[in-house]
Amino acid sequence: MINFTKKHRYLFSILSGLLMIVSFPFTGSLTPLVFLSWVPLLMIENNISQKKYRSGKVFIHAYIVFFIFNIGTTWWIWNADLGGAIMAFTLNALLMSITFLLFHLTKKKLGSKIGYFSLIVYWIAFEYFHYHWELSYPWLSLGNNFSIVPSFVQWYSSTGVLGGTLWVLIINVIAFKLVEGEIVKKATKKAQRTLLIQLIAVLLIPISISQIQYYSYSEKINPIEVVVLQPNIDPYNEKFIAPLSIQLKKLCDLADPIVTKSTDIVIAPETAISVGFWEEDLHILPFYNYLKLRKKSWGNIAFYTGASTVKFFKNKHSHASRKIEGGPGFYESYNSSLLMDEENISTFLHKSKLVLGVEKIPFSSWLPFLEEFSINNGGTSGTLGIEKEPKVLRTNKFTFAPSICYESIYGEFIGTQCKKGAQVIFIITNDGWWGNTPGYKQHMSFARLRAVENRRSIARSANTGTSCFINQKGDVIEPSNWWEPIALKQKINLNNDITFYSTFGDLLGKFLAFIAFGLLFATAFRYFKRS
Repeated sequence: MINFTKKHRYLFSILSGLLMIVSFPFTGSLTPLVFLSWVPLLMIENNISQKKYRSGKVFIHAYIVFFIFNIGTTWWIWNADLGGAIMAFTLNALLMSITFLLFHLTKKKLGSKIGYFSLIVYWIAFEYFHYHWELSYPWLSLGNNFSIVPSFVQWYSSTGVLGGTLWVLIINVIAFKLVEGEIVKKATKKAQRTLLIQLIAVLLIPISISQIQYYSYSEKINPIEVVVLQPNIDPYNEKFIAPLSIQLKKLCDLADPIVTKSTDIVIAPETAISVGFWEEDLHILPFYNYLKLRKKSWGNIAFYTGASTVKFFKNKHSHASRKIEGGPGFYESYNSSLLMDEENISTFLHKSKLVLGVEKIPFSSWLPFLEEFSINNGGTSGTLGIEKEPKVLRTNKFTFAPSICYESIYGEFIGTQCKKGAQVIFIITNDGWWGNTPGYKQHMSFARLRAVENRRSIARSANTGTSCFINQKGDVIEPSNWWEPIALKQKINLNNDITFYSTFGDLLGKFLAFIAFGLLFATAFRYFKRS
């Protein structure tokens, strides 16, 4: 047994957290280190188990690791909101630590083999639930580490991001077993050689399969010409203050030089129409007539943009509905996208995956007073209304998956849109809230995984950050620079084929979540039986 002291455990906790940071995209981007990042933490847990210390020590060291990981990879949230950042760091680290503690308890009650199996099961189940509940925050899913090297994970078209999480955890467990055998148990050379062969195989076989898929995949030639706009309007000091007419003129002027007769659609970023308006009044508003005129000068091609909208309801529509003061009825505010097609038929679609604290107050449907703590977001605050299910939008020529900002990190959500007929993905976002930090780079990078999962081309329009195009293999084409007003034009291919992931979504997460409940039950049963 290695002579671990208290000091060693704390040093290994820091080491594990740092390895997780430097392996994550744009906070180090040393991707291979993700396959070793959990080893120090597993050594700590093993030492505590061997010495039969109380389980609370495992939780403490896990919390140190995951708190460092959360701060080091998402510190930029601080730029948008201090309170929200502190909440994200502390709460997400807490949830991760509880998940790791469950693994320790299962290992303690059901044995080592089932224990390490439970680590993989619990963690993937945790990530799966983190996509779907009130405190949803899947930014740090382990499978996201490979967004900067999509050629390593072309098989995400079958498994999605959770397949990457599975890959990371299996290799870390094998690597830990190698280290344990070398310095703790003094395992035989034959046993160590077997583990080393397993490690190499589990590492290289998925990469080899992915490389074959990457170099053999060929897009069907079915092009549309897309123009994306990056107006670069300061979200703090200009976007929700400067006159809308000036902002829209700046936006449309960017498009004028590069729109051609062959252009099929112009895409503007999230909340490009920054002044909130009633959706029922759209056709009588001055900015609508202005956009019609500019569209006419482009040949009446389709125009897709973000907007802040409000909708009237006679009766309460959802928990996001608010009573109209001094009048009948209710209203809901939305972070919306607006499609004006070739014939100026207008369609609204509302953002469904909302940002915690800014657009959604978790559990406010049960505890309405929590809405008082909401953060003002460009004139709107409190929980926004949402669509009940993923939807697609259609022009006269093609169908696309509209993705507003945060929605683009939800693989199954985008996959459902593709299953419903989306031939291409359009992402509109405003990443300027975070400043020139890893935040906007990570956000763009995660979009590359959506392209691989669904084999869909992507056009991305950011207010500022990175506007770009992404092909169906996840390669970034013509990325813009930070804080640069620019319009980009590219021909990208439509695709009608549906991938396994688009069809079945996070099947791996659903299956292992079911197994996780069984393991928890077995652990609890063994605990109470022995008690």
